[in-house]
Amino acid sequence: MRALVTGASGFVGQHLLAHLAEQGDDAVGLDRSGTPSLDITDPGVVATTIADLRPDAVYHLAGLSHVGESWDAPQSFMAVNAIGTLNVLQACERSGVRRVLVIGSADEYGLVDPADVPIAETTALRPMTPYGASKVAADFLALQAFLGRGVPAIRVRAFNHTGPGQPPRFLVPSLAHRIVAAERAGLDEIVVGSLDAVRDILDVRDVVRAYRLLVTDGTPGEAYNVCSGRGVAVHEVADLLLANTPRALRLVVDPALVRPIEVPVLVGDATKITGATGWTPRYELEQTLADVLESFRAQPT
Repeated sequence: MRALVTGASGFVGQHLLAHLAEQGDDAVGLDRSGTPSLDITDPGVVATTIADLRPDAVYHLAGLSHVGESWDAPQSFMAVNAIGTLNVLQACERSGVRRVLVIGSADEYGLVDPADVPIAETTALRPMTPYGASKVAADFLALQAFLGRGVPAIRVRAFNHTGPGQPPRFLVPSLAHRIVAAERAGLDEIVVGSLDAVRDILDVRDVVRAYRLLVTDGTPGEAYNVCSGRGVAVHEVADLLLANTPRALRLVVDPALVRPIEVPVLVGDATKITGATGWTPRYELEQTLADVLESFRAQPT
């Protein structure tokens, strides 16, 4: 299969390219900063690039992904995540791409009634953040492209995921980075944000496996959660990481790290993707967290 991955230089994109190569796919990765480059906000560039490459499948990962940063730049998030997705969908239609995987987020669900947890794909989308709203827009653009134009788009609502190589501005690597810094400096405490939120956290290596299975076995027009079905509070994540360090570190909440609005619980139901593809996670959270911690310890001081 000839595949095109947008956002290929990002954390997930790099893992996905490696997985596609392992599966024998002919994968091309493009990014705004790469060579050749792909700016998804430029419809002409997107159309020309996809027409020239003529991929069988497009994995559309490119976008802005930091929830906290979306509060300061909602216009940018909408332009990249929504309009950029529209440009990709239109280019795929013109070029006859056979599968388009549009990567959305669990943040689309937003404020969920406790009775609806674990969250199924039929749960109402009630985004609480600008990031979540931009992903809802992309999700619905993909649905409209399928219903109105027959574009074979498959929508993903990916729950939190982490693993080696994720930058430290995200939850798990930020905690791991601070723990390693404290180990090296001989400190006794690390600062953290809110510890109460509950999240469904996957290993990125399981996530990219799910993405390829959805391209091969998923149904165009459908939305699929990619999740573990297991909820874990941030303080539990911190405790699991701290269990892997010899230092007795204390957690100190820094109000500056607490987001203005935090979705309290995001835990998904993976029944649909498992039924369609047979996919289930292989990595236990404890192993994933240990791998992230070791990846920071391996970095030079």
